Amino acid sequence: MDLSEKKIKITDIDAITLLGLNDSNLKLIDKKFSSTITVRGDTITIRGESEEVKLIGKIFNEMVYIIRRNGTLETSDVISILELLSINGNDLPRNGNEKTDDVILYGVKDIIKAKTDNQKKYIKLVNDNDLVFAIGPAGTGKTYLAVAMAVAAYKNNEVNRIILSRPAVEAGESLGYLPGDMKEKLDPYMRPLTDALFQMIPAEKLKGMYEKNIIEITPLAYMRGRTLNNAFIILDEAQNATKTQMKMFLTRFGFGSKAVVTGDITQVDLADKSNCGLINATEILKNVKGIGFINFDSKDVVRHQLVARIVNAYQKNENDKFRKYKEIKQD
Repeated sequence: MDLSEKKIKITDIDAITLLGLNDSNLKLIDKKFSSTITVRGDTITIRGESEEVKLIGKIFNEMVYIIRRNGTLETSDVISILELLSINGNDLPRNGNEKTDDVILYGVKDIIKAKTDNQKKYIKLVNDNDLVFAIGPAGTGKTYLAVAMAVAAYKNNEVNRIILSRPAVEAGESLGYLPGDMKEKLDPYMRPLTDALFQMIPAEKLKGMYEKNIIEITPLAYMRGRTLNNAFIILDEAQNATKTQMKMFLTRFGFGSKAVVTGDITQVDLADKSNCGLINATEILKNVKGIGFINFDSKDVVRHQLVARIVNAYQKNENDKFRKYKEIKQD
C-alpha cells in the first residue's frame, strides 16, 4: 500500500463554514474514507493511501470553491459531492471482479463479504430486523461479520457509534489474577473483537474512534442502566450471559439502534448451565416480530477445515450423550 500525507491550509474562508458546525462536514468525509483526517489550527492533514488522499484533497477543494462562490456551504452540498464520487466510480470495489451487492465492507487489506448461504442469510436478517440472534460453533463468522456490518452501518451514517460487549465469564481462567487495572485485565479477553476491528479500520483511525467513544468495548455488566440510541450493539459470547443479564441487555437499545447477539450454546461456561440467557431468550423470543434468528453449523466454518471436523466430533459426542440420557429416563 502506497501511503502519503497531504496538508491543506484554510485561508480566506471561515473554518467553521468549511468544517461544519461541531465538525459535521468533516465527520461526513471522515466516515466515508479509511484515511485519517486531523485539523490543527488552520491546517487540515490527511494521511492514508495515496489515491484516497488525493481524492479527499479534491473534495476539500470543491468545498472551498462552493464557499467562495456562494458564501456558504450546506450539509447537502457535502453529501452531493460524496454521492458524485460513487456515480463516477471512485467508490467501487478495489477488485473489479467483485459484485458490490455481495460486499459488506472494504477492510484494511481484504474485501469482507459473505462466503456461505447462511452468512448471506445472516446479513439479510440484520438488514431487515432490529435484533438478530446468531448461534453456532466457532469459525462460522458470527462475530466477525457482525463487526463488519457495524462498521459499514457507521460509515453509511446509519448509526453514530458502535458498542461491543461480552459477559465477563472466563473459560477456566480468572481475570482477577491477570496483572494491571480493569482495562488491562479486559484487553486480552476482548481480543477477538479488537482483532476484527484492526482488520477493518486502519490503526490510527481506529485509535481516534476509541478516543471519541465512537467505538466502545465494554463488559456486559457495565451496560446496566444505559439507553443506547443510534448505535450498532453487539453482544458476543452470549451463551455466558445469565437470564437476568440477557434481559437487561435486550432492554438497553433505543431509537435508531440495531443489536446482534452471537453465541455458541455448546460452550456455556456458566456454573449453572440451566441459567443460560441465550438459550432462554431463543425460547421466549422465537415468535416476536422484528427479531431474526440464524443457526450456523459446521458447513459454515470458514477457518481451517480441521475446525469443521472438530465441531462435528464434539456435536456427535453431545448428541450421543443426549440420546443415552433419554434412553435412561425412558427406562
